[in-house]
Amino acid sequence: MSETSQSRLDGIRHEIDILRRVMSDLARAVEKQRRALRQLQMSVRDSPYAQAAQESVDCGTDVANGMRQITSRLPALENMLNRLQSETRAMQKEHTQLWALSEVGAVINSTLEVSEVLNRVMDKVIDITGAERGYVVLRDEETERLEFMVARNLDRETLNQQSFQVSRTIVNHVAESGDPVVTTNAQADPRFQAQESVVSYSLRSILCVPLRVRGQVIGVMYADNRIKSGLFGERELNLLIAFANQAAVAIDNARLFERVSSAQKLMDNIFASITSGVITTDTVDKITLFNRAAQRILHIPREACEGTRYLEALPSLSPMLPPLVERVKQTDQSIQGHEAEPVIPGRGRISLSVNLSPLKDANDETQGVAIVIDDMTERKRFERERGMVRRYLPAELVDRLADLQELRLGGTREVVTILFADIRGFTSYSETHDPEQVVEMINRYYGHVARLVRENGGIVDKYEGDAVVAHFGTPLRPIQDHAWKAVLTAWRTQQITRAYLETIPPEDRLYFGFGINTGEAVAGNIGGEDQMDYTLIGDAVNLSRRLQENAEPGQILIGEDTYQIIKRKVTVTKLAPLHVKGRQASLQAYEVTGLVG
Repeated sequence: MSETSQSRLDGIRHEIDILRRVMSDLARAVEKQRRALRQLQMSVRDSPYAQAAQESVDCGTDVANGMRQITSRLPALENMLNRLQSETRAMQKEHTQLWALSEVGAVINSTLEVSEVLNRVMDKVIDITGAERGYVVLRDEETERLEFMVARNLDRETLNQQSFQVSRTIVNHVAESGDPVVTTNAQADPRFQAQESVVSYSLRSILCVPLRVRGQVIGVMYADNRIKSGLFGERELNLLIAFANQAAVAIDNARLFERVSSAQKLMDNIFASITSGVITTDTVDKITLFNRAAQRILHIPREACEGTRYLEALPSLSPMLPPLVERVKQTDQSIQGHEAEPVIPGRGRISLSVNLSPLKDANDETQGVAIVIDDMTERKRFERERGMVRRYLPAELVDRLADLQELRLGGTREVVTILFADIRGFTSYSETHDPEQVVEMINRYYGHVARLVRENGGIVDKYEGDAVVAHFGTPLRPIQDHAWKAVLTAWRTQQITRAYLETIPPEDRLYFGFGINTGEAVAGNIGGEDQMDYTLIGDAVNLSRRLQENAEPGQILIGEDTYQIIKRKVTVTKLAPLHVKGRQASLQAYEVTGLVG
């Protein structure tokens, strides 16, 4: 109750007290006057003044009766004043509570943080009800179980004690039934007399109401007082129900905002983590989404794109995008796998695969266009290199490679073994036979060599007219015993060739001459952008060629370095030093005559 109202009521009560004293003094004076009049009446009983004296006595009696009636009504007036004061206090309390309720609506709806909303709700529950303790439980949206959320003047451990068995029972009942519970004195309430904890822990006033949203109970608010009975009445119950309705909406909104925020964060993380560039536009072609991958692929900061028309934000795509976007908007159909090679500032020419789809809302209305961009630049480069490597390596080996970088195609200095095999007598043979027959013959010879090279871990580098060049131990197909594998390839080729020659006429018989050398060479891709070859460059390669040029038909010549590596596995004939073209020092050569073991 306000100070002004209380002051007025106190003033009225003070006036009543004064009136009571005045009336009491007046009553005594009137009674004294009546006694005097009776005495006067007795003295003038037989005189002419007797009638006047009687009238004076009657008048005094009427005055006394009136005074008694007025005095008798003063307690009733005071009772009315007391009731007025109680009602005024109740109205003032209701006004305070309603004002608090209006404040609650503003306060709890001023934030969308679930924990903040719950704490503000709990503070207001204690404030507007005068409760000693309280807590809020919410129903878990997945498990449907009631979960403790926030409390005042107690904690989770206390709630698990026996003293709160009654509160848990009440809370569960309210959550299941949706009906509020209020008691002015729990110890005298027949509903709780069976609960030992009510008596043991002196629980008196209890108030518990459901938190209801769209007809569903999403939680419960509980408050109690262990000291005061009669603290909660119908008015407090109605007030808390009204408050609970507001609080439930605020809590539900906060939880919904939390879910939406989590979903938004999840979507942002998804869009940020995917490797495809994702761009969305609205109905007026303004960019509404530009993910991290799009920023990386197009080399444009996201801040410069979102909210801007796509033609202004993406000038490098302006020749390609507009007709595609317009076709999607007009036909309401997707476009898949459109390829383009725009020039991107800071990146140069890149290869893109672009997919476009209409962007629809929940009512299946088109609200813009979704553009998904895949950067195919590295993939196409990889496929080009893979196709090139397939010329050197078995397809099944190439397909198993996850990254061609492990082949070190750019060029490395390696110790390798080079094999040159030349068909002796090919020139005269080609002059006396039809071209078709020449091609068939040379392919047959090459086929034997190529197969044995692959079987022994080598790679056919190239075919030079009537010669085959192969290498062993390069990063394309590294092997430890490359010198031995190269010699083994040449030896088995000679054996197969000799067996084959027995089946054809003498005039068609041709022989291989082999030159094999081991040494350091640079291995890598050589050539231009349109055509490159993986080959070897270095003195070791030249020496291998010179050995082959000096080999007789059916002869296998190896250099000094090769011999030192495999000398325990072969029998050889040491030849006189060779003087070869382009080299001042003589070249020591060995002819392989057999394999050991």
